[in-house]
Amino acid sequence: QVQLVESGGGLVQAGDSLRLSCAASGRTLRSDEMGWFRQAPGKEREFVATTRWIACNSYRTYYTDSVKDRFTISRNNARNMLYLQMNSLKPEDTAVYSCAAASRKTYSGIRPADEFTYWGQGTQVTVSA
Repeated sequence: QVQLVESGGGLVQAGDSLRLSCAASGRTLRSDEMGWFRQAPGKEREFVATTRWIACNSYRTYYTDSVKDRFTISRNNARNMLYLQMNSLKPEDTAVYSCAAASRKTYSGIRPADEFTYWGQGTQVTVSA
């Protein structure tokens, strides 16, 4: 059974940076698609970014428009870790951020959240104005 545990959230001011981490255990997720989603109070869960296995040690990344050029998703397969570097944070980035994993699949574009099998508990990110 795969387990995902996020860390790195916190309270920051607008313009600050945070780095979220997601530790995976249970099996290697080298070829799985791994991503970050977020949910703000009173809002639906929203896709943030994902990294998808394309070929040997080659991955394609996807971002929602609101975080492009500010957030960077990365992974360390040797450590079974997923990261989200968040720069220039804005109050509207405030949410619970969760990492998720989905089995490898040939897919065009952004996979919907319901295709992700494994989820972490989430870590709170709060950005004050």
